Amino acid sequence: MKLLHNREAIAGLVLLVFPFLLSHVSSSELSEIIVPKARHLNLVQSALQRETSQEKQSDLWVPLADQGWRPCVDSPIAPAQPAKSVGYLQVFLDGGLNQQRMGICDAVAVAKILNATLVIPHFEVNPVWKDTSSFMDIFDVDHFIDVLKDDISIVKELPDEFEWSTREYYSTAIRATRIKMAPVHASANWYLDNVLPVLQSYGIAAISPFSHRLTFDNLPNEIQRLRCKVNFQALSFVPHIKALGDSLVNRLRYPSKRIEGPISYLSEPTDVIEQNKPKKFVVLHLRFDKDMAAHSACDFGGGKAEKFALAKYRQVIWGGRVLNSQFTDEELRSQGRCPLTPEEIGLLLAALGFDNSTSLYLASHKVFGGEDRISTLRDLFPLMEDKKSLASSEERAQIKKKASLLAAVDYYVGLHSDVFISASPGNMHNALVGHRSYKNLKTIRPDMPLLGKLFLNKNISWSEFKQAVAEGHENRQGQIRLRKPKQSIYTYPAPDCMCEA
Repeated sequence: MKLLHNREAIAGLVLLVFPFLLSHVSSSELSEIIVPKARHLNLVQSALQRETSQEKQSDLWVPLADQGWRPCVDSPIAPAQPAKSVGYLQVFLDGGLNQQRMGICDAVAVAKILNATLVIPHFEVNPVWKDTSSFMDIFDVDHFIDVLKDDISIVKELPDEFEWSTREYYSTAIRATRIKMAPVHASANWYLDNVLPVLQSYGIAAISPFSHRLTFDNLPNEIQRLRCKVNFQALSFVPHIKALGDSLVNRLRYPSKRIEGPISYLSEPTDVIEQNKPKKFVVLHLRFDKDMAAHSACDFGGGKAEKFALAKYRQVIWGGRVLNSQFTDEELRSQGRCPLTPEEIGLLLAALGFDNSTSLYLASHKVFGGEDRISTLRDLFPLMEDKKSLASSEERAQIKKKASLLAAVDYYVGLHSDVFISASPGNMHNALVGHRSYKNLKTIRPDMPLLGKLFLNKNISWSEFKQAVAEGHENRQGQIRLRKPKQSIYTYPAPDCMCEA
């Protein structure tokens, strides 16, 4: 009986029998993977009948007041030209777009610490998204080099004498010029002690893996500001991404006139539009793909087949190494570890006061559960758009099946929205929270533990839910939060990269 109370033993036993269970799931059970129409039916019914005063609606869109902080990434002293480089630094970055973005910023900082010439970072192919996009496919490389020309030396390619230093070269054997034991959040001294000697001996060093390999603490102020200069100034998307992003923002601000049949969205800002003032809009980052759902180990209401499918995926991808799977769903939710479902994020927005006339842009990749999963959210916010509904097939052709480019468009639109909110913390959430803080833009940060507990209460009334949500998010709408030790400078740019006026 003691074994039955040991969560680890139970988890191990379940993982052993899941493959057998999955092979015996019937087609009728597989249909249960799709979540019911509404999991929080009482709240949804009340939210659909909600009324919001004009005064409350106006308050929702009021820009953040001046908080007394200004971006300050440039040194007050004129920058000195970089000294003679000690060699070439290569980095190989994994992860999605926003993890790679942070890796680029850290790579520039490490190159500055080492006085090395940075080679434009190499992007690994993500095993989940299978995206082969390179740095130059996503970011304007000439702008990147030009903005940083007074800080470090950057080259697009290695000179002929080092052309042998490729990703394939390092994947076939142990190489003296590859550093693969860089610890997570390594100090500046670690690089000086371990990478600088390689540069001095061989004229080149390649660090792989590199993501999250530079500490956020105990670095010179000029290095911290340089990281923010890269993130907020040097990293600019390629022109066609920015052009598409501008078009989508314009169509959200000025919805096209309905002619005959479905709404037609034309490609240029000069299209025939309603002659009224620009509309406000919310960008919702709906991080609800299968990878996220499996890693969270939470129950999303899809029945036995969904649980089995996610457990199998979890076992295949991570070998069962998901700590959350040791906890019950109630424990995970009360601790704020479960991402909000589309239905739940819709209820949050409704409780905050956004009515069914709100323009909502859905920033997401492939939603786990498909259209059925977001049907309740669409009922609550019928004016919901995304890349597919706003852009023509010709416009989407350049980014089709490219997860990083799709994410780049969403990032751009998110940065230019009146309000941004994410269904769960993650790299996209963290990057945009930081970028919008830097620009003093309204960003709602869901209180995940509070919401988890509210959604566990099946008897809560709409008025109680609305009051708890409003009170819990009063100070979570973009107010500057000073970075604490070990926190990311890219999520909390103050005070390292912002100055009090």
